[in-house]
Amino acid sequence: MSWDKAPIDLSKIKISARKTGSKKEREISYREAIKEALYLALKEDKRVFIFGEGVDDPGGTFGTTLNLHKEFGSDRVFDTPLCENTLTGIAIGSSLAGLRPVLVHMRTDFMLLSMDQLINHAAKWKYMFGGKASVPIVVRAIIGGGWGSAAQHSQPLQSLFTHVPGLKVVMPSTAYDVKGLLLSSILDESPVIFIEHRWLYDYKDIVPKDPYLIPLGKAVLRKEGKDLTLITNSFMTILAIEAAKRLEDEGINIEIVDLRTIKPLDYDLILSSVKKTQRAIVLDFGYKFCGISSEISSFLMENALKFLKAPVSRIALPDIPTPASSVLEKIYYPNVENIVFEIKKLLKK
Repeated sequence: MSWDKAPIDLSKIKISARKTGSKKEREISYREAIKEALYLALKEDKRVFIFGEGVDDPGGTFGTTLNLHKEFGSDRVFDTPLCENTLTGIAIGSSLAGLRPVLVHMRTDFMLLSMDQLINHAAKWKYMFGGKASVPIVVRAIIGGGWGSAAQHSQPLQSLFTHVPGLKVVMPSTAYDVKGLLLSSILDESPVIFIEHRWLYDYKDIVPKDPYLIPLGKAVLRKEGKDLTLITNSFMTILAIEAAKRLEDEGINIEIVDLRTIKPLDYDLILSSVKKTQRAIVLDFGYKFCGISSEISSFLMENALKFLKAPVSRIALPDIPTPASSVLEKIYYPNVENIVFEIKKLLKK
């Protein structure tokens, strides 16, 4: 499998903990689930509009907005110039006026140009107006490696946004979750940074056709276990499931907590799982230094120390810029083997 695709075969990964049961279950991809959520939002709520670089071009933002402009018109789904700061200001202003914009960024790297708008304006207005004004915007951004994206087009900057009071940050790992969480984000009264990993776009899952909501701030127990807890999100969840599967033959039973939302965090589920297994590894497709893994590790050391049989471990990206070389990328990004090795090491302590 070429490195421009996900480094493991997602078709063999089965995700549990989703609400199904319909006799007419169907599988669609992660990208199709995003598009379906956007379609439903546009159809059901005239206040919703989608804009950003490439949303109405032949690629349609990796297929997630493909042809929506033909269905709903160019006044509600439209392309924009390369002016991120201005676009974010437009999103904020229109939301204050009663609309519900979805702003699409092809990369989180590009969002750095709109940090003033996001941090000093979007995140603050509800607080500064005493709760009388809301900024219900959704900013979609994409992370992920491959094809030599290198230092300026593949930065996983999600931790920057979790540091800001007033912003919510969502990172779904399945097609089922991405639809329900995106609809919830569009309905939410707070600004939401909605981060998708591009290696997940071809992953297929059972997704109901009707609209449904998944509450923000609620993690899910993706797999039950007793020996160790993997706390994870986004594409790292897929790696965690594969690692747990490999260890089953050795009699090692791993529990997996998929955060789904990294701001706010579901501290209750994290704590209850780690109290049970008494060992934890935090997985994050972000930088290790001052990242989400640091926050969760600190929380566990403060609240679960007496239950832990070993120190909390972390697997994340090294504190260096992303390399362009495909050979170096394979070393740079965590993989299943890294997780299996760390699990075995921690179980010996």
